[in-house]
Amino acid sequence: MSRVLRLVLDCPDQVGIVAKVSTFLTQYNGTIVEANHHADQQNGWFFMRNEILADTLPLSKEKLSEAFAPIADDLNMTWRITDSDEPKKVVLMASKESHCLADILNRWHSGDLNCEIVGVISNHDDLRGLVEWHGIRYHHVPVDKADKQPHFDEVTRIINELKADTVVLARYMQILPEAICQAMPGRIINIHHSFLPSFVGAKPYHQAHERGVKLIGATCHYVTKDLDAGPIIDQDVARVTHREDPVDMVRRGKDVEKTVLARGLRWHLEDRVIVHGNKTVVFS
Repeated sequence: MSRVLRLVLDCPDQVGIVAKVSTFLTQYNGTIVEANHHADQQNGWFFMRNEILADTLPLSKEKLSEAFAPIADDLNMTWRITDSDEPKKVVLMASKESHCLADILNRWHSGDLNCEIVGVISNHDDLRGLVEWHGIRYHHVPVDKADKQPHFDEVTRIINELKADTVVLARYMQILPEAICQAMPGRIINIHHSFLPSFVGAKPYHQAHERGVKLIGATCHYVTKDLDAGPIIDQDVARVTHREDPVDMVRRGKDVEKTVLARGLRWHLEDRVIVHGNKTVVFS
């Protein structure tokens, strides 16, 4: 694929934002190959994502950022410019369940996810063979139920050492402490095996079965200090009936989980997600 620079921004809504951004890119002969924008009229906020062919620009990403900064300051923008040739460094975390981890590794191995998986962290040793087959380093960090802090201290050290841009909780069955969540806002992605905000916490399929639901689902969201309450990136569902017990729901739910997580991760890697408060705008 052609190398692109991605300009992603949000700011208070006003007349002329698209014109100013387009005029800026035009003066440098930048070819826009994808353009998306959304105006939240209820809250008066504007969101935009442009992809520009890098080889049509006379400037590097850094120089383009310097040139764009005065416009961004004038319009009170939150913004970033990223380079598709600089893939994000991703750390995956999992416990014993393999379906989400295996699916991400397969998509990465097949070239469907543009990222660099720099390591996998797990509180169990069960998935080592799967991970090391892909040539990825496996970090087994056991958890002492009586004192989990040493585990999280080591997790933090590994994430920092690997210079991870993004952490993916691919069925990692521990609750991250507030300090880790606050250190990486909008950069930790979780898959919850429920259609949030319903059935928060442990064993959501069993909760769903007890409630007699006709739909089960999965939610990909960013992690915050509030359990299973961070900004939602993607969700999907599967229809169930009274004939299905919790085991059936778990089996069917796994297919939804891995699809939703992979889709949400890809959108994040391609800078298609803009977080605003506890909501997201996703230019899918």
